[in-house]
Amino acid sequence: MWRTFHKNVCVVLLTCAISVHLLAAPYADRIIIHKKARTLELMHTGQVLKTYKIALGGEPVGPKTRQGDHHTPEGVYVIDSRNAHSQFHRSLHISYPNAADREHARKLGVTPGGDIFIHGLPNGYGFVGAAHRARDWTDGCVAVTDQEIEEIWAFVGNDTPVEIRP
Repeated sequence: MWRTFHKNVCVVLLTCAISVHLLAAPYADRIIIHKKARTLELMHTGQVLKTYKIALGGEPVGPKTRQGDHHTPEGVYVIDSRNAHSQFHRSLHISYPNAADREHARKLGVTPGGDIFIHGLPNGYGFVGAAHRARDWTDGCVAVTDQEIEEIWAFVGNDTPVEIRP
């Protein structure tokens, strides 16, 4: 009797474990940002999981070259930290500047800048919602709505590659 009971419990537990795994949402293993199209794509094994419309830096054309230029960088980076208590309803830090960005800035004799994030709206302004995309307004970051940063936050882990395309 105990053998049958034990066997049935094992079958039930195994079935539950498989069901939970199959129902779990896939994580994003890459983020691709298309500056010209103003989109952010969450990718999983080469397939688009979800696409978000975004706002960029106030000077969106061209790569970031120096601190304060209001350009959103271009290149390959990673999500290297997250801030649940950001001034912009959650934020994911992008590892800009990379070695090439620092070298380019050095040749220009300027500081490359930093503090580039994917973030929600400024705290207290969540009511603006999708209307924030009417114009590019960040200092070089990638902005989405508060609801969207909550989704992205849940799908993206630290060390996720981020490719920012022109």
